Amino acid sequence: MSRATLARWGATPGADWLYPERAAQSIGALDRWLSGAGTLWSAPLEWRERRCLARFARQVQAGAEELRELDLPALGSRAAALKVALHRDGVTEALAARAFALAGEASARLLGKRPYPVQHQGGYGLLRGRMIEMATGEGKTLTALLPALTLALAGVPVHVVTVNDYLARRDADYLRPVFALFGFTVGVVTHAEDDQARRLAYRADVTYCVNKDLVFDYLRDSLCAPQSGERKQRGLYFALVDEADGILVDEARTPLVIAREREALRERQDAALALKLARALGPGHFTTQQQGRQFRLSAEGRFFLSTQAASFSADDLHWDIARIRDERVEQALSALHAFKRGANYVVLDDKVQIVDEFTGRILPDRTWERGLHQMIELKEGLEVTAPRETIARQTYPQFFSRYLRVAGMSGTAREVAREIKTDFGISMVAIPRNRPAVRRFLGVRLLAQSEQRWRAIALRAAELAGAGRAVLIGTRSVQASEELSAMLTSLGQAHQVLNALQDQHEAAIVADAGQPGRVTVATNMAGRGTDIDLAPPVRSAGGLHVILSEFHESRRIDRQLYGRAGRQGDPGSCEAIVSLEDELFCRFAPLLVRHLARTAADNAELHPRWGRLLQLLAQYRAERQNAGVRRNTAQRDSAMERTMAFSGTKT
Repeated sequence: MSRATLARWGATPGADWLYPERAAQSIGALDRWLSGAGTLWSAPLEWRERRCLARFARQVQAGAEELRELDLPALGSRAAALKVALHRDGVTEALAARAFALAGEASARLLGKRPYPVQHQGGYGLLRGRMIEMATGEGKTLTALLPALTLALAGVPVHVVTVNDYLARRDADYLRPVFALFGFTVGVVTHAEDDQARRLAYRADVTYCVNKDLVFDYLRDSLCAPQSGERKQRGLYFALVDEADGILVDEARTPLVIAREREALRERQDAALALKLARALGPGHFTTQQQGRQFRLSAEGRFFLSTQAASFSADDLHWDIARIRDERVEQALSALHAFKRGANYVVLDDKVQIVDEFTGRILPDRTWERGLHQMIELKEGLEVTAPRETIARQTYPQFFSRYLRVAGMSGTAREVAREIKTDFGISMVAIPRNRPAVRRFLGVRLLAQSEQRWRAIALRAAELAGAGRAVLIGTRSVQASEELSAMLTSLGQAHQVLNALQDQHEAAIVADAGQPGRVTVATNMAGRGTDIDLAPPVRSAGGLHVILSEFHESRRIDRQLYGRAGRQGDPGSCEAIVSLEDELFCRFAPLLVRHLARTAADNAELHPRWGRLLQLLAQYRAERQNAGVRRNTAQRDSAMERTMAFSGTKT
């Protein structure tokens, strides 16, 4: 890639252009307001974009016809000539159409799959740096091949970023023959690779990587001198982000941190004392905020803690400082009441392992800050790990804004299109389906008690499985999936469970989920990136049926789960069976929940309209709160960037 192209893409000169990336940018209130105002004319702009993509797809189709008579060596010769033209002229529309046609023909020969016109549209949208919304099952893996191969021909290193090890390795292994045909290498970066393997993977022409590993490698590289030879990555050129709404939006609230351990004895004593004091507090000593996620001491609570000064030892002198004491006890209250085993974390191998609330997967080697992790370890009766102090920190918006080009794809991007446009300057365009959807939504059932909900779901699953259908039941937490599993077992219904405790069996469980009579209970792990292939008898019986057992804070995650059914024109159906006792309802619509609980008769199923109203109200409030948290995080990061740059410590 030439220096002129690097400069045109916005690269910051430095280190003899060895590690090109875009300079950090701060987004102010005026920028956000202007971006929001721009959405007023986003519809006509998207319409123009879709016309452009459709025209491009016709060009690809026309160029693909002449390639069908060529053998594989002839395709390689065409690619070599095209590579010279791309290096000389850059990625023009005409040259991109030729590259897409070559990629499509190679895919048809080696993989047995020829891209549809809608996949050509989606691929060109990615090449243009757009966020594309493609419905579940429309073939985003093959769509990503088209721009990735085009950019590889142009000499641009590509990072294809996905959400977990399984998907990164699956896609890389599946598409490797196509890249190899044209002489390109494919690397994979997951949690399992060591430093040398990662360094080689980043040197490949196309690298499939997991979002967390990618950012952590960048942070570790930032601690190394550019000329030291210890860096793994070679710059941030083009990022193609799969499930982009999950990575760029859902996980934007949590910064990724490189930390080093400190002495643990002092932290253990502080955590134990904070928990002891928190357990001694009464109901009037504290209040909850953020719908039960944060705790604040009341005046009575602060007075109560001040009276406990006599119980502090000589080593606890800093506990006499009211602010320190109050903050630690408030953190202990969160550890005791807000963070729940089976929902926010699990205990594996005598260690507290954090569970990602959006994907349902374990986050290995991740810990909470400010002593929270140590308090939860003490609460669970585990050995306390050494606390850590931060030496490098990065959020996903900060990181991905440093790429010279970013594009993304998702099945559920429309709800966050404005936010992504503001933070990354990426416009969203919806790609039409290849075949019309025939999925049927059967509505919402609302029951008064959680136990009634689990029984209703188990009976419904057994009924459908007996009719030869395949059933997928989505739960929000490990604990919920285990409760439902126990109910199914009590009814004698065979089933499989897919959650953070069984993630090593994910491929096998997903492969069998489309068989007749199969019942699969899964957390959000089954909502992104996994395709369930239906056996012919299941398709004849009505396809896959999806049951949502609890609404999520984001409507997008519900849509992802529903989207498992009825993919690529297959038959399918979905429904929601929920309870008044669900956490989302109790946190974000407590008054309506209490009203319905008082008016509902014992063991009664409430009218479906109440379930729909609760969903709309609670999800609106939850999404609004989470968007506010992301804005506050971005503002704090911008302030920190400015402060560090002023002090001369920012690199």
